[in-house]
Amino acid sequence: MSFLDHLESLRWHIIRGVAAILVFTIVAFVNKYFLFHELILGPSRSDFWTYRQLCMLAERLNEPDLCIKGLNFTLQSRTMGGQFTTHLTVSFVAGLIVAFPYVFWEIWRFIRPGLYPQERRATQGAVAWVSLLFFTGIMFGYYVLSPLSINFLANYTVDESVTNNFDISSYMSTLVIMVMACGLTFQLPMIVLVLSKIGILTPKFMRTYRRHAIIVILIVSAVLTPSPDVFSQLLVAIPIYFLYELSIFVSRSVEKGKLAKTNA
Repeated sequence: MSFLDHLESLRWHIIRGVAAILVFTIVAFVNKYFLFHELILGPSRSDFWTYRQLCMLAERLNEPDLCIKGLNFTLQSRTMGGQFTTHLTVSFVAGLIVAFPYVFWEIWRFIRPGLYPQERRATQGAVAWVSLLFFTGIMFGYYVLSPLSINFLANYTVDESVTNNFDISSYMSTLVIMVMACGLTFQLPMIVLVLSKIGILTPKFMRTYRRHAIIVILIVSAVLTPSPDVFSQLLVAIPIYFLYELSIFVSRSVEKGKLAKTNA
């Protein structure tokens, strides 16, 4: 195709992707009770699944401090259009998350024809793997990182006379940023796959700097979790380290494939 034909094709891929986001945004907007009461505001209540699991773990380990029995804050909206704006914003984010596999598939449909046959074979299942890693990260951020962070920030006080009355937009932005950050962070194996194929990363390099990577992972987990306790930071650091080891395996597989082609 000519350059203009490529632009026309890209335009329709973008239109279909945006349309999918809008459709799911409308669905999320209509289902306001489920979206906010069950999903968004779930981590703000002590009966949330994560808090109940921590209480069960606290009982087994005889560590009562692990059990979260209450969250010391209330949510409020301080502007006239605050709740409506929040409703629109959260509905859009929900639509983006749900439509992510289709949007990526549309992007992939545009990119794939430009690949060589061997590159197409090597990247089979890319949409499925990217989507799986993305939703795994979303679930990790929602059920692990966000509850721990919200609990710490909600119960942190500089003085007993100061009460925590959070604006709804502050709560939503904290939750959304952490969940989306985890969804993107869990794309590490796919990023390593691409960098390994173009020769920038090798498994030897990643194994050599494994100790440095562990330090970076611990720093990242400390930044992502405002809670200073080691238990919360390890809950975040362990999955990220697992992703790093998985990335080494992916890079090694790519290197073996290259060697096999060279020897053939």
